[in-house]
Amino acid sequence: MRKLIVFNSISLDGYFTDRHGTMDWAHSQDPEWNAFVADNAKGGGMLVLGRVTYDLMIQFWPTPMAAQIAPVVAERMNAMPKVVFSRTLDTVSWNNTELVKSGPAAKLRELKQQPGNHMTILGSGNLVAQLAEENLIDEYQFVIVPIILGAGRTMFGGIGNRLNVKLARSQAFGNGNVFLRYEQQPHAG
Repeated sequence: MRKLIVFNSISLDGYFTDRHGTMDWAHSQDPEWNAFVADNAKGGGMLVLGRVTYDLMIQFWPTPMAAQIAPVVAERMNAMPKVVFSRTLDTVSWNNTELVKSGPAAKLRELKQQPGNHMTILGSGNLVAQLAEENLIDEYQFVIVPIILGAGRTMFGGIGNRLNVKLARSQAFGNGNVFLRYEQQPHAG
């Protein structure tokens, strides 16, 4: 059974986007951090995106600039199969991308049953909240970035159920980022 993993950067005050909806604050060019990101991208699998995250990512990853700045990550991002959930998009142009117009929970239940590598949700706060509520996320990987934004969007807005997770790994980096990996635990009524 495939795992569904969330990988997102979060500010110290708990936001995954700033008040303008951007995540440019989450990127640094620290060699140690860049090596971690490149190694993490080697895992393959499938990317799972909401429309807003898809719109942001397609503006960067298929470009020559991405290939110059982060060649290993860009190559993998462009080659990986991708699923985009959107009720408003009519087509997608990023290679290896499937557009799904409804039913993210049903589609991901189906995909989890198929053989293959894990699936990773990047950004996509509305999608994360919806799938967390359905207990479909197996693992949460967060990068705590040493910045306080003061406002923005939280990833879990609107969740009515308590989620029980267990810390499985942590790693601090010289740039101040801290990587945390949590595994979903059984729901406690």
